[in-house]
Amino acid sequence: MNSLQLIAKTSKLWSDLENKINELKTEKKHPLEEAQFALIATDEAIRTVKGWVIIHDFDCWENEITFFKKLKPKLIGSFIYYSKLVSFLSALPSSGDKLKRKVFENEFDHLQYFSLENKDFISYCRRNATYLDSKYFLRFKYDLDVKLSIDIHSYDDRFSSSHDHLVSQMIANDSYEKFLRAELSKLKNSHTDEERSHSNIQWSASKVALTELVVALHQTRCLNGGNKDLSETIKWFENNFEIDLGNYHKTLIEIRSRKNDKAKFLHLLTENLTNYLESFDE
Repeated sequence: MNSLQLIAKTSKLWSDLENKINELKTEKKHPLEEAQFALIATDEAIRTVKGWVIIHDFDCWENEITFFKKLKPKLIGSFIYYSKLVSFLSALPSSGDKLKRKVFENEFDHLQYFSLENKDFISYCRRNATYLDSKYFLRFKYDLDVKLSIDIHSYDDRFSSSHDHLVSQMIANDSYEKFLRAELSKLKNSHTDEERSHSNIQWSASKVALTELVVALHQTRCLNGGNKDLSETIKWFENNFEIDLGNYHKTLIEIRSRKNDKAKFLHLLTENLTNYLESFDE
């Protein structure tokens, strides 16, 4: 087959693989099982394409660059992505939100490290630049003046250019980051919903009283050592008490305008606590 036929067949194979993976998402109920079968399907597709390419001589450099810059990285990227998923899901702790979050943080650190190490090449690809394509995406040619992978000699020259694997890693990392953020969001939402479902405590005094209490706690540096702005502290109480304190600046002016007892609510708290403690002596 000629190079255009090879590109067309590879594109068709990729399209079929995408359809197969989408089917797995509905067939398999567990994400780990879905990832395992997707990995198997991707591996089969790559082996098929490799069988075509290692005996193929591209008829022009444009078609060869198209294959190694646009087509092969989709397949290898899928393989890397599902390999990451299988490894991640099979090792993820079954319980302990704090421990799970730590695992997520470690994965994000790995992704960030890759981005920093390859920022120039990533920028080149994100900008759809082409001026170095002949150095990056042609077989049997690599330029020692550009940054190369330290294990480049482990690649099969017949099925690899110097940089197509980096494109594959970019594709895989983009998908993996999207997956991680979605799962982390589910974890946070689940934790929040669980907290709310087990809590039936609501603020039943006035909003003015709560504002007075919050400001007193803030001024006494009871929260974060006083290192948070009052607006942040107010927002935290609003979120956790599910209450809207409105314009707290205006409320503070009203409190300050009191003639007899500016800290009325705090004095009431002191009185009630004192009475409660003294009741044990009776």
